[in-house]
Amino acid sequence: MKSAYLLFLSMFLCVNVYGQLDIAIESFGSGFVKPVGIKNAGDSRLFIVEQDGYIQILNNDGTTNLTPFLDIENLVINISTGDERGLLGLAFHPNYSSNGFFFVNYINPSGDTVVSRFSVSANPDLADDTSEQIIISYTQPYPNHNGGDMHFGADGYLYISSGDGGNFGDPDDNSQNLENLLGKILRIDIDNTSGGNNYAIPPDNPFISDVNAADEIWVYGLRNPWKFSFDSLNDNLWIADVGQDVIEEINMISSSTSGVNFGWRCYEGSAEYNLTDCPAMNTLTFPVAEYTHNTSGNFKCSITGGYVHRGSVNTDFNGNYFFADYCSSEIGTIDFDGGDFTIHYSDRFIGNNWTAFGEDINGELYIAGNTSGNIFKIIPGNLSTDDYEFSLVKMYPNPASSKVTFEMKNNSKLKEISIFDIQGKLVLNQNEFLTNLIQVKTNSLSKGMYLVKISTLNDNHTYKKLLIN
Repeated sequence: MKSAYLLFLSMFLCVNVYGQLDIAIESFGSGFVKPVGIKNAGDSRLFIVEQDGYIQILNNDGTTNLTPFLDIENLVINISTGDERGLLGLAFHPNYSSNGFFFVNYINPSGDTVVSRFSVSANPDLADDTSEQIIISYTQPYPNHNGGDMHFGADGYLYISSGDGGNFGDPDDNSQNLENLLGKILRIDIDNTSGGNNYAIPPDNPFISDVNAADEIWVYGLRNPWKFSFDSLNDNLWIADVGQDVIEEINMISSSTSGVNFGWRCYEGSAEYNLTDCPAMNTLTFPVAEYTHNTSGNFKCSITGGYVHRGSVNTDFNGNYFFADYCSSEIGTIDFDGGDFTIHYSDRFIGNNWTAFGEDINGELYIAGNTSGNIFKIIPGNLSTDDYEFSLVKMYPNPASSKVTFEMKNNSKLKEISIFDIQGKLVLNQNEFLTNLIQVKTNSLSKGMYLVKISTLNDNHTYKKLLIN
């Protein structure tokens, strides 16, 4: 069974400070080493990409398979703490259920990007480690800004994010150079081949007739598009581009828009950065939203892009684009469907350093903590001590000392009452309700804040703060 708890910080309240969305996180899996990707293959499993060269399977009950789905540690550069390289991306072929093809993006021991195809073995939980076919590779001049994310669009083509090649300030001006693949989103046809490559160029790629541009380019002018995604409702492309000195940016274009120049290194977000040899400002596409490293008082440094929520369970989230910041450990949202591109933040989830979001088969969102090694499910937060979803229970006294009482109006609908400390450890549990008045002894608990999770038989949950004094 998965460990279900909310990780609190900042007074242990996981509430959106602007009142737009109440966001909480529920532990779904743990024990991962430097997770940098979460993908599904069209079934209930989540595939967790680990930077050192492994892909693990996280099952829908929160358990992790003992044997990795893929082990290519021998193909991936040996990285140290803080290194941006390694195994960075994963994408399953749209027809994975029939052809068993999936694609990975990694940095090899020479320090260059490799995008390869692998096949699943006869065992659906194990890939064939020997089945690699290299699709495309390109040189990385420096060890940072590699991009590495990949997604298939609704058009069936593979999209690949590539950073500007690194160092500081894009010294080689790669992002504005259409003759190389750095600082771009690439788009290739992996179901066909041409020109001696293991892929073909889609006929509507924007620069296919430009002899001075690489045919693979879809959009350009990006610094480090660490994560991007498609909105499953309308195929809009969302790109979170990691900033240089001050600004983190969120870009969005429609699925039919291509050839766009997002402006780096000329601009960092909407601010001038280096205008040497830059095109006219009116030819550039600027972010739909951005934030500075000191926004809302918590130091920020690196955006991790997510998804527009389109899930079938937590439907109140639908239409909101989710992202996070690596340094502040905040989760942010903007309401795309509501036309509001104002950024709203959750409180901080310190100790995680968010590196990736993922969608499950139902469109619900998950997030990976690189430092903690944990995978969390994003759920609605409801931490009021005064109201409960169905008015089933009252909890008193609060604060409490030796005992806390739960008074239930209809005990037949309750399944469980669980109390967790602020580290998420289960400290007390009650799952038998013989009367409508339950008293739980708390004299064994240390003074401080606790979380009470109340679960119903139909698996709805609400959460209450409990203070022990």
